[in-house]
Amino acid sequence: MTWIDNTAKEDFSRARRQAFVAWFQSIINRTSNDLLSLDDVRSRLNIRGQHYLGNQTVRLDQIIGSEGRYSDFDRRFLPLRETTKNRWISIDKAHLSAVGLPAVELYKIGDIYFVKDGNHRVSVARQQGQIYIDALVTELTVDVPLSPDMSMRDLLLKEEYSDFLDWTSLGQLRPQQRIEFSEPGGYLDLIRHINAHRYFMGLDQQREISRDEAMIDWYDNVYLPVADVIREHGVLRSFPGRTEADLYRWIMDHRWYLRERNEGADPGLLAAAADYVEQFGRKNLIQFTERLLRNTFSAMIDAHNAVGA
Repeated sequence: MTWIDNTAKEDFSRARRQAFVAWFQSIINRTSNDLLSLDDVRSRLNIRGQHYLGNQTVRLDQIIGSEGRYSDFDRRFLPLRETTKNRWISIDKAHLSAVGLPAVELYKIGDIYFVKDGNHRVSVARQQGQIYIDALVTELTVDVPLSPDMSMRDLLLKEEYSDFLDWTSLGQLRPQQRIEFSEPGGYLDLIRHINAHRYFMGLDQQREISRDEAMIDWYDNVYLPVADVIREHGVLRSFPGRTEADLYRWIMDHRWYLRERNEGADPGLLAAAADYVEQFGRKNLIQFTERLLRNTFSAMIDAHNAVGA
């Protein structure tokens, strides 16, 4: 057996060990280490079309899914099954022998890629420390942004976003828009906001308001002013892990609450945002938790002393 044969077998064994460690860490950290399925993405997002980009140089860490072999490899394309061994070793031997291999075939969606053909070549390339790989790329056009750190949970949020854009046509009406939530259900609230806005526009103007007209007016005169307040005053700093759309949703609800509390007097966007941050921002919640813990600890000491007495 040659040095190349031995080295390729050792490389595969090391890759399998690393795959086990990565799987174990994902269990401990409660994170997903799975490749994304291209079929799942296709079924959940609105594909607007596709076109061939030709030969491209692609970063390997942007390849996070596969068309058909997503259960054979993990997110880093480490092999998960012994059934991949012979093919994997043969590709690694070609790599070690400096034998040229054909370009892999990829689908590009947003900023991420899925393997159409060449899963083992991608796996070996990553294991050998390559940063880039040559690929024949076909791009699938979608209306929502996708990034390499996307998880299955993120895909479910993207599905809601894609459906929202399909229903509202906001992607065409305002191409620069970026309305993303950190949790499910937000887009249904936005649709209710838009429908209510359309209804009151019709009452004010005494005419039928088209959906597109209401959509543009809501985005320009309701959503954007709230988003501007959030950006200008750095509100997101008090809500780590949240988005402008999250804060819009909560501030609008809080504004309605304040209006009801003040017998119909509208506090305005800035006052509603400031009051919301003061009550629910991270700093104040931390201070509230600390006070709660101090009070609980004091009560425990008092109870202990009372028993001792």
